[in-house]
Order: sequence, then C-alpha cells, then structure tokens
Amino acid sequence: MVEIKEIYAAVQTGLLSVGAEITSSWFYFQVGLIVVAAGLAHMLATALRSRVNASSFAIRWPAPLRLILRALIRHAGSAFFALLTIAARIIMVETTWPSRSYLLAVAAKLAVAWLLIRLATSLIRNDTAVRLVSIAAWSVAALSILGLLDQTIAALDSMAFVLGGMRVTPLLVIKVSTLLLVTLWLAKVAGSFIDGRISTLNDLTPSMQVLLSKLSHILLISGAILFVLSAAGVDLSALALFSGAIGVGIGFGLQKIVGNFVSGVILLVDKSVKPGDLVTIADSHGRVSAMNTRYISVSGNDGREYLIPNEKLVTERVVNWTYHDRNTRVDVAFAASYEADPHEVCKTAIAIAKGTPRVSPIKPPSCSLVEFAEQSMKFGLSFWIVDPERGIGNVRSEVMLRLWDAFRIQGDSTTFPIRDLRMEDPSSAAPDIEPHLR
Repeated sequence: MVEIKEIYAAVQTGLLSVGAEITSSWFYFQVGLIVVAAGLAHMLATALRSRVNASSFAIRWPAPLRLILRALIRHAGSAFFALLTIAARIIMVETTWPSRSYLLAVAAKLAVAWLLIRLATSLIRNDTAVRLVSIAAWSVAALSILGLLDQTIAALDSMAFVLGGMRVTPLLVIKVSTLLLVTLWLAKVAGSFIDGRISTLNDLTPSMQVLLSKLSHILLISGAILFVLSAAGVDLSALALFSGAIGVGIGFGLQKIVGNFVSGVILLVDKSVKPGDLVTIADSHGRVSAMNTRYISVSGNDGREYLIPNEKLVTERVVNWTYHDRNTRVDVAFAASYEADPHEVCKTAIAIAKGTPRVSPIKPPSCSLVEFAEQSMKFGLSFWIVDPERGIGNVRSEVMLRLWDAFRIQGDSTTFPIRDLRMEDPSSAAPDIEPHLR
C-alpha cells in the first residue's frame, strides 16, 4: 500500500509540474519551434533522399557501414530534427533562462535517442524485430529522459502474484520476454554462422552436415531458454514436475511428432536418404531438396513439392535411385513382326540407344528377344544413364521414338491376324416344321 501511495504522489507532482508549464507562454513558444523544426527537417530529409543514392555512394564500403548509411539516410528527418532542436535550445539558453527551453531539450533528447536506436537496429534483418526492439528501447529511453523510469519500474514491480512459490510481476515478465528474444536472436545468428562453417566442410556427407546443423540449432535454442529461466530465478529442478504431464502428452497426442523427429535423426545417421537423392515413395517421385526434423521435401519434375513425414521413410518401402551411385538402368519394351530379322532388330536397337544423348557409354546397352507372341516378337532394350534427376521418362520416350523411326524407315511393319466373327440369328437357323404339321 505504501508503494501505491508513493506512485500516486509522484504522478500528482508530475501533473502539477506539467500544469505549470502549460500555463506559461514560453511553453507554446517552444511548441511552435518544435513544429517549425519538424517541418524543416522533413523538407531537408526529402531533398537529401532525392539527391543521394546510398547504394552507389557507398558501393565500396564494408557491409555494416553501408547498412548504417542507408539507415541514416532513411531516418535523416530525425537527425535534422535533433540538430535543429539542439540549435534552438542553445540559442534560447544563451538569450534567456534555461528553464524556458526545457521542452526543446526533451524533444532533442528524444530525437537523438530514436536516431541512435534506429542506427543500432539497422543491423537486424527482420523488420518486425526491428520495430519491436526500437519501440521498446525508445520507450525506456523516453521514460528515463522524462524522469519517470524509476516510478514506472516501481509500479510494474508492485503488482505481483505468487505462482509455485515464485513472485511474478509485470516487470519480471517484461525482463524475461526481452531477455528471451535477445538470446533467441543471438542463438539464431550463431546457428547461421555454424551452418556456414559446416557447409564448407567437404569431408562431411550432406546428411551429416544436415544432422550437425540441426543438432547445433537445438542445442543453442535449448541453452538460450535454460539461460533465461535461470537468470529469471526459476528453479530448473522444478521442471521435473512437468515430466509426467509431458509424457502423457507424448503418449496421447505427440507420438507422431516425436516419431517423425526420431525417424529424421535415424535417416540422417544411417544415410539411407540424403539431400540430392532421387527417390520414389508411393506415388511421389523426385529429388530430395531438404531434410527437416519432421519431414523431407521432395521436388518433382512437374514443379510440385512433396512433404513426406520422416516416419514413412523408415516404415514404408522407399526406392532410392542414387543410393550407392547415380547409374540408373532404363528398360524399354517393344515388338517387331515375324517378317523382321531378330538379329538385325537387336543391332538396330543397340545402335539407337548408343546414339541417344544422356545414355551412358560406360555400361553398353543390351537388347534381347523376350517372347514369341501370337502377333509379334517382343524385345527388351536396356541402357544406363548417370543423371536420373533430369528425368527418366523423357529419355525412355526419346529412345522409343527413335526405334519407331528406324523400323518405319527400314520398311518393317507389324502385322496382326484378322479374325472374322460372324453372328447369325437363331430364329433363321431353326428348321421349318410348319409344313409337316399340315
């Protein structure tokens, strides 16, 4: 109750001082100067942005300096406003009492604080994070400039409730939230740096690179959360009380998520599927473009992206076309009439396969007579390619079209037996017994 009375007294004193300022004619004079300074700053900033191109002006500068220059030009209005209000403050201090330019001093300090904060946050790439950090930091700076920071902290700390033996206040929530955002951002930056270093390690396979990257991100985020909880005074041993609830949650609703996570770790460790592999899973066919903790992304040749849960790759049948090597055999079945020489047919088919682009010369094509069918002889042509990610159906189609063209040019035609099926009316075939009845 004593803290509430102190806060009320401070607010009442502040209102009285504000009332005294408003009744003075110098207050409105300072407000006019602030409005004029804002207008001039806007015009000067507009002229500066129209004449200076930051990209061409600082093309050879280091990246951080280019970011700061672009932020300075973007917020040139705040810089000009701060300079104008500071100049007006100095002139008024020299010509009259300092107390008559108090409002100008406050405006200048607020403008300088906003400019410095925006320059500092220009290094952050996320626009939403920049806005949140800028507004939060400027609010704290404004309260400090106005002399209300201590009273605000006391007010936020006075409203408290006990949760599990811990005193929780709005001030504690704000501190924990701010610290958590900062630590998570630092963890993300550190994770990006680690990813860049891991990608340069050519001795590691793609699956091991992904595994190390995922583990580093998990460890950094977990460490950031534990650090924030420890800094906030939370007893980490108390978290064991929630282990039972977490186990029940996993048993009833999170088993699929945990199963996919564990399956993803297994896939990364055993290297059965790696980024860049060409796979066929059920009706999905394409190249593995990314492996995540819950699913893998398979890019199809038709532009579609298949997101397949990791658990399916562990429990179901998966065809990996590039598991050991990238050599892939393609089979083509075709037929020729009995008028053709089967030896010449095989030679022609092998020559066609050899002359087709993308057919590997390392393993020569082969052709064999498969069956003497009723209508024609059936053959099987096999050849190898080393780039299955570029498509298998297209090279098969090209070989089949060349087979068609070659056999048509040679005059070979496949003949089919003609069957003549005659159907008679049963009534017309019945004997005429009517004359015998007469």
